[in-house]
Amino acid sequence: MNLSDAFRAQAETCSRMESPFMGQLLGVLAEDWPHDSALGQKFAAFEGDIGPAGHSLPLRIAGGLHALVLSNAAPGLAALYPPAKVADADLRTGVRDALAAHEAFLLDWTDSPPQTNEVRRSAALIAGARVATAAFELPIWLSELGASGGLNLMWDHYALEIDGLRFGPDVPAVILSPKWKGPLPPQNAPVIAERAGVDLNPLNPKDGEDQLRLISYLWPDQPERLTMTRAATSIAQGAVVKADAIDWLGPRLHSAPEGHLHLIQHTVAWQYFPAAARAKGRALIEAVGAQATANRPLAWLSMESDGDTTGKIGAALVLRLWPGDITVTLGRADFHGRWIDWSFEGS
Repeated sequence: MNLSDAFRAQAETCSRMESPFMGQLLGVLAEDWPHDSALGQKFAAFEGDIGPAGHSLPLRIAGGLHALVLSNAAPGLAALYPPAKVADADLRTGVRDALAAHEAFLLDWTDSPPQTNEVRRSAALIAGARVATAAFELPIWLSELGASGGLNLMWDHYALEIDGLRFGPDVPAVILSPKWKGPLPPQNAPVIAERAGVDLNPLNPKDGEDQLRLISYLWPDQPERLTMTRAATSIAQGAVVKADAIDWLGPRLHSAPEGHLHLIQHTVAWQYFPAAARAKGRALIEAVGAQATANRPLAWLSMESDGDTTGKIGAALVLRLWPGDITVTLGRADFHGRWIDWSFEGS
């Protein structure tokens, strides 16, 4: 896939995920990218998959442009962003000017992959954790891989609402209301006794620059995501370690105390780990799972791409439980948590 094709593919995906502006922006970049600039040469040097399942170059540059808008560094570009609606020609001119005027900033910005830390994914985590704790009625020792700013480590402070029914605290920091299809999740209320996460480039959501990076990857014509993320940052505890996820996980697997359910979670992160790391991580988890007991159980909750085999863009929700190595297919969820097709029936 060349860069123009990557821009077009990401534009189509964004349009299908209810962001017409991102579809327009990435379409403009596909047609008018400065190949001869320092930024163009940098992108040309990337090897391997440059699309959303790899280096995600289209989203890197879109996030950088949005950062310029949010930080008031490019007022001319900001005037073309939502809620304004402009013609392709006007947007093309504004983007071309911003790429040239702010090239140094964008060269630095695009060193790192996108870090969305989509809070709405916590809807799936809330429901999945309830299934896990229905099997083992113990407090949770929580570990998140690819935790970014740690916003989804805080899902016990959010509420999931389905048809007027609330699953979560009475006074939540965030209310999540995905379009829900299927049975209701279990009624039990999980309790998190300890939480920690890991990321190669963790962000502190209380830090101004880090918060800018988090919100810049939210799509400009979806302001409700911005509001929700800012609400989540207000209660974030920043318990994210800078490390390789699998290197960090190894010792932590052996540290969970008796009388706790060790719940490992990740959302749209595992798929970005190198194949060797995934194999090592799976082997580590399964080895500890084989030694799990009813008083020290292990659960592995994942929300990861399933290849879009149904024609509906989304991720598979899967829970593995030990002792017993039981695999529970929970359903599927939208990458941004807009909908959940829940298939688990049980209490």
